[in-house]
Amino acid sequence: MTERLIAFSVLLAVLGTPAGVILAVTSQYLTNFVFYYPLTMSGIWMAGGLFFWWKWERHWRWGYSTDVPQLKDMPLISILIPSHNEGDNILDTLDAATGQHYPNIEIIVINDGSTDRTGELCERYANLNPKVRVIHLAHNQGKAMALRMGALAAKSEYLVCIDGDAMLAPDACAYLVAPLIKQKNVGAVTGNPRIRTRSTLIGRIQVGEFSSIIGLIKRTQRVYGRVFSVSGVVAAFKRSALHDVGYWSLDMITEDIDITWKLQLARWNVFYEPRALCWILMPETLRGLWKQRLRWARGGAEVFLKNLAILLVWQHRRMWLLMLDYALSTLWAFSLAVLAILWLWGKLFGLPDQLSVAELLPPSYTGLILAAVCLLQFGISILIDRRYEPGLTRSLYWIVWYPFVYWLISLTTTLFSFPSVMLRIRRQRARWSSPDRGIKEQP
Repeated sequence: MTERLIAFSVLLAVLGTPAGVILAVTSQYLTNFVFYYPLTMSGIWMAGGLFFWWKWERHWRWGYSTDVPQLKDMPLISILIPSHNEGDNILDTLDAATGQHYPNIEIIVINDGSTDRTGELCERYANLNPKVRVIHLAHNQGKAMALRMGALAAKSEYLVCIDGDAMLAPDACAYLVAPLIKQKNVGAVTGNPRIRTRSTLIGRIQVGEFSSIIGLIKRTQRVYGRVFSVSGVVAAFKRSALHDVGYWSLDMITEDIDITWKLQLARWNVFYEPRALCWILMPETLRGLWKQRLRWARGGAEVFLKNLAILLVWQHRRMWLLMLDYALSTLWAFSLAVLAILWLWGKLFGLPDQLSVAELLPPSYTGLILAAVCLLQFGISILIDRRYEPGLTRSLYWIVWYPFVYWLISLTTTLFSFPSVMLRIRRQRARWSSPDRGIKEQP
């Protein structure tokens, strides 16, 4: 009995803060939360996606390129392309940007201390096309600083910001800027990234992720009226709105999440425009995917901790649901880790009945329910997104692998990122690193 008590005390020391939660609830409640939370969220995403489709998308023409909004007075649009070591991709990006059907544009490439041929290639392109300008930063200052420099150099109120590997669809700028012009309180519009790296299983399942998960989440959040994050690879902003909130923060790992929250806390609305297509490159290796998602997870944790004080401010109550969603997803990751520890500890040393975990895997009926909901979610995403991407049904064949991969990545990146962000005392400038871009496939 003494040995078991000592072992259990060691377990509590290992678990730390979650140990108090474990003592307050039985392992059965914890198990139910772990296995039914993803089910509940899938239901919410599907309902929100269907409502968004019923309210707006079903009225849009299938040939969406024939339904492009006509911008009043044809204002200038500035396309900002912050780039660091994008020599392999920047020419494709510039070709797509200069190929916009909307005529009144300027393109500003911010070469942020690249050590490859990015600056040279951009200068040559600018010499051939008067719409293109290049700003050179001597040292790697980070994407947020590059975007700031581009915004200050831009001549327009309307800024379309894309990555140095992104290829805008010909009418993307018009779709992105239209809500900024029509509604005074809209400060940002996020576009619809589509994956063009599909040479490996990891690349293919991300096609399904952006449709059946990220796309539905964006639609659901827009129905609610608050968006967790604009897409860092394709988004449009009013420069006056950016000026109002102090532009992008230089010390945040994910500047896109941070600027979204800053705008919404300052009473600016953020819209989602699925017709603003942008073809992007994504990691196609496990190492590249891990590094990318770990950065996303750290960025989310930074923004969450930075804005915890808004829970005490009534005027920011519409942001509370986003905070709750993030808190529950973080709690889910730690709960699953706790269950795994309890299961293993019980096998090795034994535990009281209240805390014992008989099986780590979900009951068979739960697995069947999750599988059915997963298939339903894929079907809904095909219904909604097939107008934007021909052949999407064939691509989603590979998504059968994704539920396991998605929740496993969410679990591990949260476990690694959240403690590291909490323990970081001094904030530093967030700078570029060269990510895995996969193998290009043209749309």
